[in-house]
Amino acid sequence: MSRKPSILIVEDESGIADTLHYVLSTDGFAPVWASTAEDAIRLFAAELPALAVLDVGLPDLNGFELFRRLQALPGGNHVPMLFLTARSDEIDRVVGLELGADDYIAKPFSPRELVARVRTILRRSARPLTIAAQGLATPKSTPAIWSLDEERHQIRFYGKLLDLSRYEYGVLRMLVQKPGRVFTRDELLLQVWGGDNDSFDRTVDAHIKTLRAKLKLVAASHDPIRTLRGSGYALSEELPDTP
Repeated sequence: MSRKPSILIVEDESGIADTLHYVLSTDGFAPVWASTAEDAIRLFAAELPALAVLDVGLPDLNGFELFRRLQALPGGNHVPMLFLTARSDEIDRVVGLELGADDYIAKPFSPRELVARVRTILRRSARPLTIAAQGLATPKSTPAIWSLDEERHQIRFYGKLLDLSRYEYGVLRMLVQKPGRVFTRDELLLQVWGGDNDSFDRTVDAHIKTLRAKLKLVAASHDPIRTLRGSGYALSEELPDTP
């Protein structure tokens, strides 16, 4: 019998923690609860979970700082994390995503929706590695579809260096770092253009169009950027190993 994936719940409100514990347990997970950041760090260090759900408003430490500390632990940067918070401010959501969190859900929320997001994140993180970070070798038998060099602001697609503008790079970088995750136009505007008042939704659409044209020059039969009408854009997780 395979072992159930462990989910670390870091939440100081016992009622919410009990609900999450119940729905995750009934859905085939092994949840572990920590009510403080101190307990979370101890449990995380003792055994890495498959995923961590972090409340931002903890009594002893801000959830964003806890995220940084967990990421700094051995193996911590490989554990997907989801922020859970009562705050609905756009800036909090953006801060969480900029830190590298895999998702963000605001209270009040549907427990079943949270479980669905957990499953989506775990599915995404369990896929074979298709992105090669700078300085990491990739097996010759499995060439990297995407290669991101953040120091040089360069992205390769099937080994071909893309000629990207500053904003094209910013948009594609976000998509490449989280394959399958849907980014809204507002998120892309805030994180790539910095909330410039002169920028608007069609700015994002225009850059997606030019990005698609450049990607087509490398792999004419593939369209790696998915459009979700009314939602935003996501990078396809179903690309073949060769263009």
